[in-house]
Amino acid sequence: MRRGTNLPSIGMFNRSVVLDAVRRSDGGISRVELATTTGLSPQTITNVTRRLLQDGLIREAGKLVDGPGKPRLLLALEPRSRYAVGVHLDPSFITSVVTDLHGQVVADLRIPTPRRALPELVLDRMIATLDDLMSSVTANRERFLGIGIAAPGPIDMEAGSVLNAPLLEGWKRVPLRDALAEALRMPVGLEKDVTAAVTAHAWRGRPRAHDFAFLYYGTGLGAGLVIGGEVVGGSSANAGDLGHIQVSDRGPLCSCGHRGCIGDNASPAAMVRSAARAGIVQLPQSPLRHSDVDRAFTTLTRVAGAGDPAARRIVDRVAGDLARAIVILANLLDLESVVIGGPYWDRLEPLVIEQVEAKANTDGANVLTHPLRVTSSDLGADVAAVGAATLVLHSVYSPRPAGLLIQA
Repeated sequence: MRRGTNLPSIGMFNRSVVLDAVRRSDGGISRVELATTTGLSPQTITNVTRRLLQDGLIREAGKLVDGPGKPRLLLALEPRSRYAVGVHLDPSFITSVVTDLHGQVVADLRIPTPRRALPELVLDRMIATLDDLMSSVTANRERFLGIGIAAPGPIDMEAGSVLNAPLLEGWKRVPLRDALAEALRMPVGLEKDVTAAVTAHAWRGRPRAHDFAFLYYGTGLGAGLVIGGEVVGGSSANAGDLGHIQVSDRGPLCSCGHRGCIGDNASPAAMVRSAARAGIVQLPQSPLRHSDVDRAFTTLTRVAGAGDPAARRIVDRVAGDLARAIVILANLLDLESVVIGGPYWDRLEPLVIEQVEAKANTDGANVLTHPLRVTSSDLGADVAAVGAATLVLHSVYSPRPAGLLIQA
């Protein structure tokens, strides 16, 4: 738990510390407990909580009788007083969510990314979707704190631009943040999708860990990292690209000039191409659209679940590739656990999760001195969008300057 300071010059810092302490309390917390928890003086606690009550961010939640003396008045978060919006741009889907101050999703919507994912088409679709979604929650736009965007990397955090999304046509230096901010007249922040996903899990996912990776399994593969309890963004906010970890000597020739890269071997597109060669699914000659991959992937996992030997071989091979990539990552960073999630993972997860954990812990390359937990995210396919909304909530709860990720 962060400790506060009694210096009046940083009142907003103290406000965030107190609000975060109230959020973390189970059933409410008294002013006396707040003073103990935050290290702030009773007078500072009184002043800060009075302002939070006036703003409607917290409420009085009854009294606690704890021995002789005057009962203590409990304070609790008013979660529906404000909202955060998160949107995840994936080459296959655009997922939008609205969360309350607890980070609970109160409205969500997933739509296909336009077949021709040109920036202007995607932006128009995204703006219309967000406008409708927010209107369905409340007509008062002042109750929205802002919008967080989770986008494929690489990104330019300072400029708020998507630099060169390899699976999105024409996405080179697209000023996504400013375009949305201008259209919707709200603060907007931009983050790489895998970083948003790991932020969501660190903030409210289970199980909790101090050092873990979030393996994002979507149209592409990536990894978000938490080390020492802190989300790792890297020097340019583009950490987490593991697509070129070599897990075998087979597979198609990657764009990097090598074979066996995890991004090519284990992606949904690679799996359905293998399934087409085995006669399990049918694919169009060209071009292979994301919607084609999505439908074929559903068929492949369904057939594999029914016990088809050829489909099982494809799934088992991918389980081994994922386990090897996880071992390499866990060895490098001495991770406690790896959490897997993303829009395609829910269909593959029942077939491979136990196998991936077993293979990772018995791999000859594993040099960890402790068991490695491999689990599935409990936040569902919307995890990156939830993470984008969580980035907005950091502007309310986090007193650290690095936590203020929304830019005007």
